Amino acid sequence: MPVKEPKQAKDIKSSMTCHITDSLRLLSQQPLPDSVAIHDIRVMMKKHRAAVRLVRPLLEESVYRREYLAGRETGRILASWRETAVMRKTVKALKKDNPELFLRLWDNEKIMSLLRKPYSTWEEAGLQAKAVKEVTDQLTRANHRLRFIGLREPDYRILLGELEKSYGVAATAYLECRNNPRHRLLHEFRKKSKTLMYQLGYFRHLNPSSVKLLEKKLDAMTQNLGRYNDLVQVMILTGSRLGVKDNSDVANELAIVIRDRQDRYLMKVWPVAYSLFTPGRKLQDLLDISF
Repeated sequence: MPVKEPKQAKDIKSSMTCHITDSLRLLSQQPLPDSVAIHDIRVMMKKHRAAVRLVRPLLEESVYRREYLAGRETGRILASWRETAVMRKTVKALKKDNPELFLRLWDNEKIMSLLRKPYSTWEEAGLQAKAVKEVTDQLTRANHRLRFIGLREPDYRILLGELEKSYGVAATAYLECRNNPRHRLLHEFRKKSKTLMYQLGYFRHLNPSSVKLLEKKLDAMTQNLGRYNDLVQVMILTGSRLGVKDNSDVANELAIVIRDRQDRYLMKVWPVAYSLFTPGRKLQDLLDISF
């Protein structure tokens, strides 16, 4: 399908503005944003960075770097807040499926602390309030700057070229982690695939059915990679590494349970990843668009 000049193409700048203003609204929750709000803010900032990367050819390099790094810094500040909530949810799911094992983990303080009802000390609340203020200030400044960033009517062939670059980056990350499925490489593959997924939303009008199908596949794949990563964080926090010297039997069993669950997630990832990023595959074939 040839590319046509879009008459009602999604306004990228308006979307970027919405990501920031919606994040500011969530940050204003009283007394503090909850874990769901923090998750939504981090997702919107990832979408914002994906949009900034997409319009990079239309920006001065200094402007691109400033806006991209500002969005990444927001995610960094809120990361630990979100990760604690995710680990708590992940450990509770492990306990539900392995109740007898968790009875024998009663003396593992790191595991038990995640299972207890969360509460905040005055010190923790103060640190969270400080983080909220810092992020709010950064996003307020970014929102103001965005008003003065001129994005001329984009030639969608230029933007499709950037999308194709994102596809190529994700495909390279796939080959690297498929050859060596280490956590760091899998995490990188997930990030690059998410960037591609978020950028695809600006091209739905070109071929809605094909683009939405690709988005759906990427969403399912990255969710399973995310669940794999959540288990990695639990292993790091609890030290549940299989076969470590002086490990107790129950610690080794927990490591096996976690590893088995990770394997199940990866078994769902690889067939989808192969269908999308197998060597020689072209993005235009997946989208049924020529460019």
